[in-house]
Amino acid sequence: MSQNYHQMWSELGLNLDAHDALLEVLGKGYGDIFLTQKNRPEGMQYFDFVMSEVHGLRIKELLDEKVQGRKIIGSYCVFVPEEIVLAANATLIGLCSGADFAVEDVEQLLPRNTCSLIKSSFGFKLGKVCPYLESADMIVGENTCDGKKKAYETLNKLVSNLYVMDLPQVKSAQGRALLKAEYYRFKDAVEQLTGKNITVDSFKAGIKTVNEKRKAIHRLSRLRKANPAPISGLDALLANQVFFYDNPQRFADSVNKICDELEKRIEQKQGVFPDNAPRILISGCPMAVPNWKLPWIVETSGAVIVGEESCVGERGTRNLIDDSGNSVDQLMEAIIDRYFKVDCAIFTPNPDRLNHIEEMVKAYNADGVIHYGLQFCQPYIMESYPVEKALERKNIPILRLETDYSMEDVGQLKTRVEAFVEQLG
Repeated sequence: MSQNYHQMWSELGLNLDAHDALLEVLGKGYGDIFLTQKNRPEGMQYFDFVMSEVHGLRIKELLDEKVQGRKIIGSYCVFVPEEIVLAANATLIGLCSGADFAVEDVEQLLPRNTCSLIKSSFGFKLGKVCPYLESADMIVGENTCDGKKKAYETLNKLVSNLYVMDLPQVKSAQGRALLKAEYYRFKDAVEQLTGKNITVDSFKAGIKTVNEKRKAIHRLSRLRKANPAPISGLDALLANQVFFYDNPQRFADSVNKICDELEKRIEQKQGVFPDNAPRILISGCPMAVPNWKLPWIVETSGAVIVGEESCVGERGTRNLIDDSGNSVDQLMEAIIDRYFKVDCAIFTPNPDRLNHIEEMVKAYNADGVIHYGLQFCQPYIMESYPVEKALERKNIPILRLETDYSMEDVGQLKTRVEAFVEQLG
């Protein structure tokens, strides 16, 4: 596949040798983890194709859009409203941040003990291996945590098109006012970039498109509540990951096709795991492609992952947007309302997230929770302690894990996960 796109990648300024090596590692990892699963839904073949073309056909589609005058906006965070981007006739795409790359170069710019996700985003830039990043007309950073906030000062010296969005840290009237001001500022910047004024009709169309994506994921999530589980946590995670990359309508159609298949499986009581397999809820940091290490460990240890309390999971998709407004300002208020409900660990205090975890444990009939923290991700690691204590008080088993993107700790993690699964069993 790689040779077919070499000219395209070269025009984007990618390091072809490094990029080929990355795709080879990505493809091998995907094949070893996903394609070796048994009894996968046939609808997952679409996502297998997406992953085989993640840096190929999808990039060509984006470049073709650019030729037609459409702008591409890259994002690292679920707080960036895709509805605004679509309403201005642009495309929002997730940027690479799920694997280690060019680590030595990154550590010339960032401290070694920086969060893996932040270091990864720099590694993909310095290593020149992320075509999404290189094809973006605007890169949107967001001041969620202190690490990102300071890292963007350095990233701004590496790219010419960085836009930084400020975010509130407190769920208050003042916090909402800040989010409102920032979303209006972002709307103005997107309109200026595209040369398109957002209208009521274009806004409603953008909201409908993103709502349809979320509805498809909501449907998939509801079906994962069945016992036996009709789909593995790995495959469901992949759908949540592709949410950020794929054409929105095609993505929604593909997820709904899988759901049609899963409904039949549930009727026939067919599962990908035995009905007595321990059911795990993963909670914590987001898992971007190709960060599949922990889910693979969990599901090769005899348990099934039935939900993700994560930005790449239910935290990022759980609420729809009310599109009944009759003015741009009314629709903007609906967008602000929706995104202000996101219960990221940046907020303090953050009881909404704890309540959400407990709700998901009950809704998905989870036997236990694994709290996943990326090393040096201070918000989620700090919050893991009160989460652990609160769940223990309610007799909900929980395992706290901290790791990074490397494979060096796989043996240690597997030992701990297997012990936890045995305890649940």
